[in-house]
Amino acid sequence: MDNHFLSNINIFEAMVCSIIIVDTALNVQYMNPAAEALTGHSLLQSKDKKLTDLINALQLHGHVLRAIKESQSHVTREGKVQLSDGQRITVDCAVTPLIENNKTVGSLLEMNQVDRLLRIARDEQIVAQQQNSQTVLQGIAHEVKNPLGGIRGAAQLLESEFEDSDLKEYTQIIISETDRLKNLIDRMLGSSKRPKMVNVNIHEVMEHVRQLLLNCKPPKITIKTYYDPSIPEFVGDRDQLVQVVLNIANNAIKALSGVGEILLKTRVERYFTINHKIHPLVLKASIIDNGAGIPKELQDKIFFPMVSGSADGAGLGLSIAQSLVNRYDGLIEYERNAGKTEFNIYIPLNRKSIPLQPDDASCT
Repeated sequence: MDNHFLSNINIFEAMVCSIIIVDTALNVQYMNPAAEALTGHSLLQSKDKKLTDLINALQLHGHVLRAIKESQSHVTREGKVQLSDGQRITVDCAVTPLIENNKTVGSLLEMNQVDRLLRIARDEQIVAQQQNSQTVLQGIAHEVKNPLGGIRGAAQLLESEFEDSDLKEYTQIIISETDRLKNLIDRMLGSSKRPKMVNVNIHEVMEHVRQLLLNCKPPKITIKTYYDPSIPEFVGDRDQLVQVVLNIANNAIKALSGVGEILLKTRVERYFTINHKIHPLVLKASIIDNGAGIPKELQDKIFFPMVSGSADGAGLGLSIAQSLVNRYDGLIEYERNAGKTEFNIYIPLNRKSIPLQPDDASCT
């Protein structure tokens, strides 16, 4: 391939989409800065190396070879691509054959990463669902807890009129069942305690949860850690954060059915978007297991209260965890990648405090 197709290099340099030019043997001849940022490799490092050294995607490679062989363009929407560092991304890719003197001499790949747009749209849906759920639950709490209080009070008055212990047993059942319903509603709403704001080290939280899991996990489940020690402390309620991580980790234990591996992992995301706001520094704390995963029919509902994939589960753990993380302008995401279930907790690190929520005061 001569320099004819590289003559417009200034145009390529200015483009925000990733441009890669390869010859007929799929050797890289050019990458623009956007492609360097996407792949994590410079043009100097990648020149004359195989495209497969940068991007692992059989479908994409097939489109490139077909474009060269048939001299026809191909477009892939939301194709799954694995980079050389193991990162998996989703891209839209257009492959255009490069022709000189009626002969195909290579191919131009134009790639746009769409993970970010897909994730932002999905996150908006999660936040909206959570807000709607909390609004509905607060309305139900008000409508249900008032009559429950009246029933409990009437049962207590009735009990004081009885001398027969057998009859008092019935009133005790009424009282205990109304208390149970009230507690269930309180759990659905999340914690009613005011947050105790302190400087929190996320690794101390993760290690505390790890020790709790080690004391109760089946012997054939292993727990590994991979922490980023550079993550700074942030202002938060330690006990609430322990509850968030523990709720998710307990679900992972159940999903493994006695055998498997759990990974507790932390890292930092930079200029990360949560609910229409870009945060310069965001904590990403992950709980990853290699269990069977969440049934497909429940994946869009797992953060709703009373939704559980376990026969003995109340379906409140993930709903409560999501509600608590939302207080930090954060979010919990669910992903299934390469046979592993990932729950990723995102919390902005630039926050100084968190506001009190309506459910931080008791609801009557």
